[in-house]
Formats: sequence, structure tokens, C-alpha cells
Amino acid sequence: MALWGGRFIGESNKLFKKFNTSLSFDYILAQEDITASIAWSKILMKSNILSKKEQITIEHALVELLKEIKINSKNILLSDCEDIHSWVEEQLINKIGELGKKLHTGRSRNDQITTDLKLWCRKIIDILLDNLIKLQIRFIILAEANKNVIMPGYTHLQRAQPITFAYWCLAYVEMLKRDVSRLKNILKRLNISPLGSGALSGTAWNIDREELAVSLGFHSATNNALDSVSDRDYVIELLSTASISMMHLSRFSEDIIFFNSGEANFIELSDAITSGSSLMPQKKNPDALELIRSKCGRVYGSLMSILVILKSLPLSYNKDMQEDKEGLFDAIKTWNNCLCMTILVLKNIKIKHDICRQAAEAGYANATEIADYLVKKGLTFREAHKISGQIVLHAIKLHQPLHSLTLSIFHIYSNLIEDDIYKHITLESCLLKRISKGGVAPYQVDQEIITAKKRLNIF
Repeated sequence: MALWGGRFIGESNKLFKKFNTSLSFDYILAQEDITASIAWSKILMKSNILSKKEQITIEHALVELLKEIKINSKNILLSDCEDIHSWVEEQLINKIGELGKKLHTGRSRNDQITTDLKLWCRKIIDILLDNLIKLQIRFIILAEANKNVIMPGYTHLQRAQPITFAYWCLAYVEMLKRDVSRLKNILKRLNISPLGSGALSGTAWNIDREELAVSLGFHSATNNALDSVSDRDYVIELLSTASISMMHLSRFSEDIIFFNSGEANFIELSDAITSGSSLMPQKKNPDALELIRSKCGRVYGSLMSILVILKSLPLSYNKDMQEDKEGLFDAIKTWNNCLCMTILVLKNIKIKHDICRQAAEAGYANATEIADYLVKKGLTFREAHKISGQIVLHAIKLHQPLHSLTLSIFHIYSNLIEDDIYKHITLESCLLKRISKGGVAPYQVDQEIITAKKRLNIF
């Protein structure tokens, strides 16, 4: 069923019809289209376009249709309708006859589709927020269980300074917290209703758009119909947030892949999220993490696609905008699946405490403490840094950690170094000194865990 046939004499070419249709992917907006249609029928009744009896008949039919969709939405795909809007209208007419043709009075598919899409985005944001919260909770649980696990922190993928596994976990909590903040900000901006904007210039019927907006759970109605039907900023913002969050998940994946490698061996992943080799029986591959890492690019692609689609589009609606949905639906599904998989990865991860500590010691992550020690003895930091580097080089030649060097070796480089150097270069001492806000000191980590638990209502 086409909604625009009156002006045409000839039939559409079959290839064009297939090329033009969007039902194969916009069918997932069926519930949103019906919800908006019910709200529209009520506002038509208040505007005396429908009688009360007509509105009730339309609403009952739409509710019945919604129930059928919830049982099996894939039945929609059996239709040859152009899009979800024409399918809903066709089904309504099949149920109640000519009355169903009155529902479209005063509205256009242009304002219908952006309304449906906003309703869908609003619903999916709630799901994403829930999974982002669950993932933060999983990181916090892991952090609390591993507060005393010392490991090397890295810059340039070189062992740098000692941190704790808990501290590493809390870094990702911060990233996810920003993802949550971005989603909430998007929700505020998209929660404005375009319904009643018509094709591009508003409707000639006496429609109370503010009342209509509130009935659909929007904060208010949009101010300019021309912008309303062509606005896809909320799609760009949602895909941008998805891309940033996927970047966070990809970085997490890379960290864990490295931690799980034979070279680091800091952790062991669960059998539930790893696979083996068809040839090499010893292998335990981090497939889940590698897929998360790669799917990041897939989400980026959807963001780039919508930006290119909208670039240089004249106002208002253009058929180009039909291409906004497939990328959005795929990217959000991918992001959500990756969030769920990351939760699963963290659920049964095992941390190898001793190996983590040995790596921190062997990497001379406490070298900065020697420099700080000498500064307190009166040297400039630059001179202290040089001496500390020379001591590290000596330790490397001896294949010894810094705390194993004798005082006589330290004296080769500086007579300012005394017996108390050993208490300054323990890994625990390195941690305890980092007392600034956001530092790795155990007290700061404890406070961050407490703060995060309060924010997320973890008791």
C-alpha cells in the first residue's frame, strides 16, 4: 500500500519499489508508530476531527494491532508495504474499514518518522543506561576484591609506576560515568516532540502540539516545523556517544588482551568467553575481546555515514534521510551487545596477584621514588632524575630489582642515599605517597570506591 498514489497514473517499477522501500528495517519502529498514532487520534478527537466513538474505535484497533506485533513482529516483513507507516495504516483499514483512512489527517510521514525515531531512541537510551550502570558495578565489585593487588601501570606500553588492579578498574568506571552523562544529556535534547509539524510547515488543523507532546512523554513540542522534520542531530549525538563508549570498550579489550597474554600473564579469562585453536591444543584465545575491539570500527562507520548523509542536505526532508536508520539500529545493537559481553568478561576473570607484583618489581616502577628521595635531600629534580636513571641501569645489568641493591651500590651514585632508602622504594610506599585527589594511594582508592557505590546505590 502506497500513501501517495493519487497523483500518479503509471505503476512503480518493481526494482524501484524494492529500492525505495524501508519496511525491511523500519519495521522495528512498529510499536512507536502505533503509540504515536494513538496519541494523534486523541488529539484529533479534541480538535473535533474525530468523534469520541471514532477515536475509541481507532484506538482499540491499534491496541489490538500492538498486541499482535508483540507476539511476532517479523510478520510485518511479509507485507509489500513501503514503510512501517503505510503498514500500520493498511492494517488499521483492514480492521475498521474507511474510518482508518481518517487517522492521517493533518500529519505527514515526515513528522511521523522523526517522532517514531525519537521514541525509539528514548527507549533504547534507558536500556543502554541500565547496562552502563551494570558494567560500572561489575568494575567496582572487581576493584573492591583486588584493592591490594599491585601491578605495573604503563605509559608507551612500558612499565611506568606501580598501581593497583583496583585503581585500573576505577579508571574505566570514570570513562563509563562520562558515557552515562552524555546519554542523559542527549535524552534532554531529543525529548522534544516533532509530531504535528506536518510535512515541513506545520498543520492547518487546530492541533494542540504541547498537549500532544506531553501525552507522549515529551517535555514540550518543537518550535520550527522546517527544522523538526529534517533534524537528525539526536541520531548523530547518539552515534557519537556510542562511538566514544565503544572506544572505551576497545581500550579495555586491548588492556585485557595484553594482561591475558603469555608475556604479561596477569589474569586468566573464563572458559565461557574464550575459544581454542583448531590446530594448537594449548591455545585459549580472547575472542570476545578481539570482537569488541573490532566492532568499535563498525560503530564508527555508522557515525561517519550519518554525517556524510546529512552534509549539504537542503531543508527540509529528503529521501536521503531514510538511510539514517539502518546504521543507527546496527550501531546501537552492536554497542549494547558489547556492553553485555564486557559485563560477562569481568564476571569470572581471575587476577594472578603474585605475577602482577613481580612485574611491578621487575619493571623498576619505583625508580621515581629514588629521584623524589634525593630531591628531599637537597638535589634538584633534574640531577636526581639523572642519578636515579644510572641506578636503574646498574640494576638492569645485575638483573636485580631496586630494593635488592646494596647500600654500597647506591653510594656509587650518591652519598646522600642512606639506609632509609629501602622503606621509600617498596611498592607499598610508592602507592602510599600518591595521596593527591585521584591518586593511587589506598585511602584515595577506598574513597573512590565508596563514592562510586553511593552514586550507583550499591549497598
